[in-house]
Amino acid sequence: MKGKGFWENTWKHRAHVVMALPVFLVLFFIMYVPMAGLVMAFKNYDFTLGIWRSPWCGLDNFKFLIASKKIFVSMTKNTIMYYVIFTALGTFLNVVLAIAIDQCVFKKSTKVMQTIMIIPVFISYAAVQFIVYAFISTDTGILNNTFNMGVRFYTKKELWPTILTIVKMWNSVGYGSVLYMSVLAGIDTALYEAAEIDGANKWQQIWHITLPSLIPMITVMLLLSVGNIMRSDTGLFYQVTRNSGQLYDTTQVIDSYVLNAIFKNSNFGFTAATSFFQSVVGLLLMLFANGMVRKIEPENALF
Repeated sequence: MKGKGFWENTWKHRAHVVMALPVFLVLFFIMYVPMAGLVMAFKNYDFTLGIWRSPWCGLDNFKFLIASKKIFVSMTKNTIMYYVIFTALGTFLNVVLAIAIDQCVFKKSTKVMQTIMIIPVFISYAAVQFIVYAFISTDTGILNNTFNMGVRFYTKKELWPTILTIVKMWNSVGYGSVLYMSVLAGIDTALYEAAEIDGANKWQQIWHITLPSLIPMITVMLLLSVGNIMRSDTGLFYQVTRNSGQLYDTTQVIDSYVLNAIFKNSNFGFTAATSFFQSVVGLLLMLFANGMVRKIEPENALF
């Protein structure tokens, strides 16, 4: 009877099913079918044999990932460190920028400001690396020439957490604030009017009305980002740093390490093992974070 009810309901809403079918097929073939390739994480992949006929190697690919404890610990620490910095600072700046634009007196200019803000996200890191190089190169860099600094930035590993953070914020904050602006646009203006009648100034309105309205969206975005805690923007860490070996101690993350390994030995089994490791850790952390949120504030949890 349940099966019959399912098919009857599907036929009743067949127009919606047909509309959703293209999206379902795209997700299925792009997101789920490639997951079969995870079997390479447990195989010694051979081009001549293909995925399914390549010999099994057990956990050897995972052992190779953690073979050098010093490198593994260093790149894992860097990956988590940059995730925390980018997420914390990015969320703060996204919210501040969204509120600043929402409170902007010159409402006609907000559309222009939004357009200018999202432009950086469309610039590839392959191009960004030249912009960064133009600023910090030793001989022709704008900073060195303007302030007569003489700093060799591409050999100073201690400077790169700051440089990469600035580049990441420039690239992502404008686009990230758009999500929060959509939430602000949905806040009932009557709340602000009532607060103003009660004598609340702008800062009090922001603190008691605007920020509480943004908390659900902030929570959801943080929960979604936890799943990518072990992943990093390869273009940022590989191209912007120009893959300089002298900077590895503070710039090498798991994804850039994998990319270097691929260029050196084309070990796709190792790549699959690394991706599998990142995904499992991200999933477990997201489930844990969602469970904590569900206990504290069930309405803000993802599920």
